[in-house]
Amino acid sequence: MSQVGIVTIGRNEGERLIRCLQSLQTHGPAGSPIVYVDSGSIDSSVVQAQEMGVHVVELDMSVPFTMARGRNAGFQYLTERFPELTYVQFIDGDCELLPDWMDKAIAALEQSADLAIACGRRRERCPEASPYNRLADMEWNTPVGEAKACGGDMLARIEAIKAVGGYNPKMICGEEPEMCIRLRQRGWKIERIDADMTLHDAAMTRFGQWWKRSIRGGWAVAEGKAMYGEPPESYMVKENKSGWLWGMVIPALALALGWPTCGLSLLLLLGYPILAWRIYKYRQGQGDLPGHAWLYAFFCTISKLPQALGQGRYWLNRWRNTPATLIEYKPVPIANPES
Repeated sequence: MSQVGIVTIGRNEGERLIRCLQSLQTHGPAGSPIVYVDSGSIDSSVVQAQEMGVHVVELDMSVPFTMARGRNAGFQYLTERFPELTYVQFIDGDCELLPDWMDKAIAALEQSADLAIACGRRRERCPEASPYNRLADMEWNTPVGEAKACGGDMLARIEAIKAVGGYNPKMICGEEPEMCIRLRQRGWKIERIDADMTLHDAAMTRFGQWWKRSIRGGWAVAEGKAMYGEPPESYMVKENKSGWLWGMVIPALALALGWPTCGLSLLLLLGYPILAWRIYKYRQGQGDLPGHAWLYAFFCTISKLPQALGQGRYWLNRWRNTPATLIEYKPVPIANPES
């Protein structure tokens, strides 16, 4: 009997979901129960998952959806029906599980009783398809060793997830690091092991998609800082300051003071190539190819503007006291009544 259960979430993932489920059935431990949580798909995701013999949970979409809520629903379904399980593999529906990951991750968890989460290298499925996919692939390349947080794909100890009550269902993004903070506060550890874990299909081919994703990142920065910005975590404090400074303060001052300073204030904009150069040198130090390092530096620099917009959007939403809604960067398919 398997000691691992699997929870995957998705919404209108189409072929990506089929590849995900096939990889779980091929590379997951034999007999592992697989739970797919669907969040109001208008494609054939639910039917396809059911035809593959996967347990399906359809969320009540009258309640605002978040990925955190979806993962919690899948986790609850899994643990209630399979109470003998020890570990749970969380994976997003646009990802594929890679061979040998489970064995390495289980070994890591069994070697350390206080290890709550093992995560590995998430790779982009088609990094060469667009500069935005390449950026995502570089983003996933996190340092090996003990970590403060992880992303959506992970092998977790069920006992630990239960101890902190799972994910915060109200968060529209950044829910994984937030749960990791609560885990660490209870003495649990997170580790990024040296193993390939999943293939991710960002499917970002347009600048507008990258822009929306960056806005979502700014929201995560603002909310994270609001929740855990005080010591000892000081979470997202540096990122929050950087977003406001480069995304709002400097361009606002440069333009607002342009007339009274006879254009001298525009010299403030020279800070951006300096910032890009510093990022470039940092990425080269991380082992990136020069072309990739320049790509990262350029987009990281201009991302400050959408990041600031995301931060402002979070605080405006909080001031209005309105429910948060998803910031989606993937296109929604047109409903097909025959699908």
